[in-house]
Amino acid sequence: MEKFSGKVWVLGDDIDTDIIIPTEYLALETVNDMAPYAFSPLRPELAGQIQPGDIIVAGKNFGCGSSREQAPEIIKALGVKCVIAKSFARIFFRNSINNGLLLIENGELADVAKEGDTVAVSLNEAITYQGKEYPIAALPDNLMDIINAGGLVKAMRKLNGLD
Repeated sequence: MEKFSGKVWVLGDDIDTDIIIPTEYLALETVNDMAPYAFSPLRPELAGQIQPGDIIVAGKNFGCGSSREQAPEIIKALGVKCVIAKSFARIFFRNSINNGLLLIENGELADVAKEGDTVAVSLNEAITYQGKEYPIAALPDNLMDIINAGGLVKAMRKLNGLD
């Protein structure tokens, strides 16, 4: 079982893909070119403050809005280890898995977590925050295989002996 911890960045409910990466930046050449503009409509400074291994904690319906594969790719490019939210938009959830971004659903953490604090994750078991454990559901093995490979294309290449 994998364990990791990270600094928390707290966001609210209904963080849509236009907040994650506004449309006007989609014309930039690469995901890394777009990454500095992540979350800019909400918090222009945030992308520059996120460090590799940090964790986003958010409310309900994270990733709602248009189906935009760049949204999870940019979160991953910022070095975010995972996003923990009360709930995720379905298409964002699948796009995230397909791009190797770990998402964890938990209905309580967003109400208590404070920005800048640290949370510890025991993958597929629980989140620990300030001494309290918050149980989490286990993702199926096939989805974990995709995440661990870095995304669906990489997982399929590995499965088919191409890498």
